[in-house]
Amino acid sequence: MSNALEQLKSTGTVVVSDSGDFASIGKYKPQDATTNPSLILAASKKPEYAALIDAAVEAAKKLGLSPDETVEEAMDLLLVEFGKRILEIIPGRVSTEVDAAFSFDKQKSLEKALKIIKLYESAGISKDRILIKVASTWEGIKTAEVLQRDHGINTNLTLMFSTVQAIAAAEAGAFLISPFVGRILDWYKAHTGKTYGKEDDPGVSSVKAIFNYYKKYGYSTIVMGASFRNAGEITELAGCDYLTISPNLLEELMNSSEAVPKKLDSAGASALDIEKKTYINEEAAFRFDFNEEQMAVEKLREGISKFAADANTLKSILKGKLA
Repeated sequence: MSNALEQLKSTGTVVVSDSGDFASIGKYKPQDATTNPSLILAASKKPEYAALIDAAVEAAKKLGLSPDETVEEAMDLLLVEFGKRILEIIPGRVSTEVDAAFSFDKQKSLEKALKIIKLYESAGISKDRILIKVASTWEGIKTAEVLQRDHGINTNLTLMFSTVQAIAAAEAGAFLISPFVGRILDWYKAHTGKTYGKEDDPGVSSVKAIFNYYKKYGYSTIVMGASFRNAGEITELAGCDYLTISPNLLEELMNSSEAVPKKLDSAGASALDIEKKTYINEEAAFRFDFNEEQMAVEKLREGISKFAADANTLKSILKGKLA
């Protein structure tokens, strides 16, 4: 029998590497890769990436900008350089994240997204290999809508914790969404004191609900489960469009011979009784319905704050190099 990772791929799930450490990505043969400020920060602390940081700083210094502008430029160059190196390893796409500090600012998010794409194109990489990653706030969803519709730039709506966000994202035409399985589990464990197995894992249940909604109503937006805490969460979502998996869990799956049957099937979703909702031009309804989900509100806030903090830490490292 093939290992669990190969079995997972055979269910139709596209495996994506959730890492900024491109030195380890090739081992697991993922189709795509995702990054975020936290992953890039972790990778940047390893000695083998020092040259990338130095190169980004030196390139930014040559532009004659103010100190703060130079740091921002170095940050953008560093993110793109990581993405560029990853794309040399994988056959598909890489996600590059817009600064989480812009999560509630559509205009700044658009400007940053377009700049990132321009930097990739300057490096000879076409936009069809990039996913611009933005948080699943109302403003982030509307940013994705403009990028997809007006610029032909594919987007990854991240920090997703509810079907409300997922419905709005699909209506906006987002290329892909990233519902966060493990962080949902974390919240429920902390608030209920219960121990969950993979069959009743609330994060897994959330992704299944989104997957079934999309398939029932014919949305083309890709569902990519993310933020896993254990291999059981992953195998319980076998058949999901995409799953983005950390290197340690990819290794565990590669070394496992456990059977991985297909659990999610788009064909069966059409018969399910699922209420149709819409938020496309309904900001107030989106905000109200989202606000009704305490877990989603708290985890979105926490996620944005953590990504922004890690981005600022990375900028501090760059600022230190400039000094």
